[in-house]
Amino acid sequence: MNDRKKAIGIFDSGIGGLTVVKEISRLLPQERIVYFGDTARVPYGSKSKETVTKFSFQNTRFLLEQKVKMVIVACNTASALSLQALREEFKDLPILGVIEPGAKAAVSRTKKKRIGVIGTLGTIASGVYEKNIRELIPEVLVIGQACPLFVPLVEEGWINKQATRLITEEYLTPLRQAGIDTLVLGCTHYPLLKGVIQNVIGEEVSLVDSAFETALAIKEMLTNRSLLRESTDEPEHTFFVSDLPLKFLEMGERFLGRVLPNCLKVTVEGL
Repeated sequence: MNDRKKAIGIFDSGIGGLTVVKEISRLLPQERIVYFGDTARVPYGSKSKETVTKFSFQNTRFLLEQKVKMVIVACNTASALSLQALREEFKDLPILGVIEPGAKAAVSRTKKKRIGVIGTLGTIASGVYEKNIRELIPEVLVIGQACPLFVPLVEEGWINKQATRLITEEYLTPLRQAGIDTLVLGCTHYPLLKGVIQNVIGEEVSLVDSAFETALAIKEMLTNRSLLRESTDEPEHTFFVSDLPLKFLEMGERFLGRVLPNCLKVTVEGL
């Protein structure tokens, strides 16, 4: 198969990576997508680096079986803990995480050099956003805040509940008090909470949506490697999960704003 015609492979620990799918579909509507959500082993955010890396290797091997032309690690925890190992193991495969694009966007937007990052326990504990941001602008202040309740709130559909606002205020108050002017949404679930996050943190703070920034980086990578799909036909996306496909379809509609065409349950352990 011509490499241009191959799909973009995306994996996430669960469903959050669908925010990346949504942005790719908006920016690159001609591209075909193969998505794998590791719903049997979610969450990754509370697991060790060794475990997350093992899962990421298995997920990547599964996507390679689907003949993809690149792999997107649409999980901040997996990007933080296993991206380098993936690039070393799969040397000829273009691999992109969601952290580098978000870090670059934050650096380009901050004026006061005070940047906040919210994410899972694993992402914040890794310090990977701070590392990436400091490599670009060493004198910056980066403040991380773990927000472990955001993922279940999004998956329950509690976007506009009073409880969600109260929890958001609890998480974001230290960042607001620190005087940040830029906030990185360091988890692919968080774009669904953009409204309440912006309202709580203040309109003067610029929100960096890692899913959107990743889609821009994908377009740049495919363009530079002459891998953009040229067909104008509407592509057929394929969705795989490791457990609970019906629940994935139900929540996927909430994430994408449309009905998912299919979802197949597969096993990646042992790959």
